[in-house]
Amino acid sequence: MKKLNLFIALFLVAATLSSCVVLSTKKYKSLLAKQDSLNTGWNTSQVNNESLEQRLKRLQADTAALNNRLAALNDRYTDLDANYSKLRTNSSSEINKLTGDLAKREKRLKEVEEILRKRDEATDQLRAKLQQALLGFTKSGLTVEVKNGKVYVSLTDKLLFPSGSIIIDEKGKQALTQLAGVLKQQPDINIAVEGHTDSQKISNLGQIKDNWDLSVLRSTSVVRFLTEEQKVESVRMTATGKGQFQPLAENTSADGRSKNRRIEIVLSPKLDELYNLIKQ
Repeated sequence: MKKLNLFIALFLVAATLSSCVVLSTKKYKSLLAKQDSLNTGWNTSQVNNESLEQRLKRLQADTAALNNRLAALNDRYTDLDANYSKLRTNSSSEINKLTGDLAKREKRLKEVEEILRKRDEATDQLRAKLQQALLGFTKSGLTVEVKNGKVYVSLTDKLLFPSGSIIIDEKGKQALTQLAGVLKQQPDINIAVEGHTDSQKISNLGQIKDNWDLSVLRSTSVVRFLTEEQKVESVRMTATGKGQFQPLAENTSADGRSKNRRIEIVLSPKLDELYNLIKQ
């Protein structure tokens, strides 16, 4: 401001000296008015300059904030990109692993299905051979059927034993001899002999105390005949007694009780190969 006043004063002096004319009052007032106008313009420019500097500072601050935000977003993007790459790699590995496991399972399933197919085929062939070999005893109450992948040969007690006895009679021995001929040709067949009775209480049978005893002793009699006299491998045989607890018919009639008094010889293919697959 002082510089401006000095400049104006020098201007006036110079103008006075150069013209060597004394300023009139009117002209002097005009110069003063011009000075005031210049002062006002200078002040306005100073205010505007300060306002522009403040705006510049705000813009610089906003720019710095935006740069910081941009840097943070870049860092986040870098992290997300790294995580995505890692996830993609892991997903590819998991997919490859799952694909490999699925292929193994499908292969194992096909192997199991093939074993079961062979089992069913062998079971049907065994049933056919037994039906042919034991054809002459069907009228005496012998039946051959397939259930749950196993062959069941059912012989009524009257075909094998005298009433209340555990000693096999001649007709029963003939039937078991025919059966043994087929079994010896089938080394991969396990043999379970089950004794069954009706629900009538036992009396006056000496060492045989109840139906449990009768069912067990009759099954062991059949096993001994097959192994000792017919030379079927003992390792393939099991003997069990079921008593009266797995009836085929009601015990309220003589015919029903006759059906329940039986020996069932259950023949099942060895499934070691299948069990080994399942364990894997």
